[in-house]
Amino acid sequence: MKSRFSMMAALVAGAALALTACGSSDSSADKGAGGGTGEPYRVLVMGGLSADGVLKNNAQTSILSAKAGAENVNRNGGVLGHKVEITVVDDGANPTVAVTKLREALASKSRPDLVLNSGPSTIAAATLPILKQNNVLSFNIGPTEDSADPAAFPLNFDLSASPTDYAKGFVAYLQQKGYKSVGVIHGSSAYGVTFGQRIEKALTDAGITVVANEEYDVAALDMTPQLQAIQAKNPEALVMDGYGGPVGYLLKSLEKLGWDIPVVGNNSMAATGLISSKPPAGVLGTDQVKNLVMEVYISTRHDPADTRVNEAVKTMTALGEIPSTLINAYNYDALPLVAAAAEKAGTADDPKAIATALEDPAVQEKAVTAILPRYNFSAQSHEPNVGADAFTFIAPSELKNGQFQPGESGQ
Repeated sequence: MKSRFSMMAALVAGAALALTACGSSDSSADKGAGGGTGEPYRVLVMGGLSADGVLKNNAQTSILSAKAGAENVNRNGGVLGHKVEITVVDDGANPTVAVTKLREALASKSRPDLVLNSGPSTIAAATLPILKQNNVLSFNIGPTEDSADPAAFPLNFDLSASPTDYAKGFVAYLQQKGYKSVGVIHGSSAYGVTFGQRIEKALTDAGITVVANEEYDVAALDMTPQLQAIQAKNPEALVMDGYGGPVGYLLKSLEKLGWDIPVVGNNSMAATGLISSKPPAGVLGTDQVKNLVMEVYISTRHDPADTRVNEAVKTMTALGEIPSTLINAYNYDALPLVAAAAEKAGTADDPKAIATALEDPAVQEKAVTAILPRYNFSAQSHEPNVGADAFTFIAPSELKNGQFQPGESGQ
């Protein structure tokens, strides 16, 4: 997600916390040849553990997922025989702090082989140039305009689906429902603006008329004027973008209008805690969400038959509570991707070789990922490039272990 995916397990603030996801290791040996007797494969995970509210919860889930991914890979031999060692750094979701902490880590004797962030996209924008300068492999869950461009950042890979990918899911759903015309309302954030642009193009290309595309100020407390402008065009459904506090104001404004229309929310709404919480903390079970469905990953909707996702959830919950949705658990997938790429490259010590291997479809197929079933990186694009089948649309429900529960809408 452009500014949020946009989007943490140890409750530690203000300092770096090291977690060794392995036994002791000999720091004098080279990692390149593998074999499990050399240095550990060092992973730095950055997250806003001391941030407020949703950012803190998302950071905790992101960091927890990285630890679980490390455990999964270590159970299966590590990265080319080298045990994964996770170090967690609290960046407070502050780009300035993130830059300082990253520079300290890169200058240390325990320089990381891989860096993972926990969003938001402002962290990626601040740190990716430093990672590029230092030739460090990275995975990013808070995409920026060029974070997935190999020409700009050849060693970075975005784990979060792009707005273009999300739009594929919207097209499939709206066509399946038979809607011929829709209105769009989106926030003024970088992601919201990008979503508004790409969803309109995708729907128009698919033959669905966008009768209005309105932007609201994310600092506003009332979105009634924008909603009225869309209502005047009489669409069959309303596509809505929002994240955090603005979601509540959007829904209140819609209720104030008394507009009874199907609302199709994006993944950012699904990642907003008030949607999955009952009053007084949230709106679950109220009239404000009676017409709402939201786009989520298949992995974010509980399915007892999905063994990959259930194993990931089991590993995560053994390490700690999952405080937000699994949409923030992308970093679980980073480690199996690296392990498969290192095996293909024949080295754990050459980030360029690993990056090249990550572009190989055979490597992507071999990696046992869970949050997204398959990543389709290429030499032209370092974003997941997933299809509509990676998404589903569900009514709001309570969260259990990071997943929405079908049939538990709270109505």
